[in-house]
Amino acid sequence: MTNSTALDLYAKVEDLLGVKEAAPKLYAHYFLTLNNLEFDSLLDVGCGSGDFIRQIKSAFEPTELLGIDLSPQMVAITRKQGLEAKAIDLCSLDGRFDVITAVFDMLNYLDSTQLTAFLSCVEKHLNDGGYFLCDINTLFGFEEVAVGSISIDDDDRFLAIESDFNDGVYVSEFTLFEKKSDCYQKSKETIEQYYYSVKTLSDGLSNMKLIHQESVSLYFDESDKEFLVFQKI
Repeated sequence: MTNSTALDLYAKVEDLLGVKEAAPKLYAHYFLTLNNLEFDSLLDVGCGSGDFIRQIKSAFEPTELLGIDLSPQMVAITRKQGLEAKAIDLCSLDGRFDVITAVFDMLNYLDSTQLTAFLSCVEKHLNDGGYFLCDINTLFGFEEVAVGSISIDDDDRFLAIESDFNDGVYVSEFTLFEKKSDCYQKSKETIEQYYYSVKTLSDGLSNMKLIHQESVSLYFDESDKEFLVFQKI
């Protein structure tokens, strides 16, 4: 799993990466599904800066709404919006929920051992009959959309990203220069993601049943994500 220091660096540059611009198209799949579900409680794992749960709160007004993330910086941003959030691992959390979400390829940050443990913890924290909604990157999403070199800057930051994908593992080297008074401070972190097919997730990693699948195209005509809905039977 990518460490919290790397996730904190990502938090500093997320606004430069076009994530917020692509988010509404992905969120629409979640909202359409939630419109057809009855739920009082929702947990968002990997809540990031809180954009998703803020919209969930406005649209559905669940009785209980919680976001968790391994990045304390992300959690702090979420809390500033008046939302409940904790910097905690799912498996260390108490309580059960009607719905658990993992938005924007959160599962791809877990290696195979971590993924199995994570799905077991999802099942543990779902009420009977509860739903797990998530999305994962497709092979096209890794090979054609994410790979390459990019540099982005604004008045106070310069970001360079070098990314490659080999043998099912996507590795990104983030180098950030932040303006501090009259000089720049350099930070460098590595973020890893792992490719999983839908079949891998639906065949035996947990007792949850895959009940819905949709292909999602955020950046090109070909699908770069798969939106999945599991139910705890």
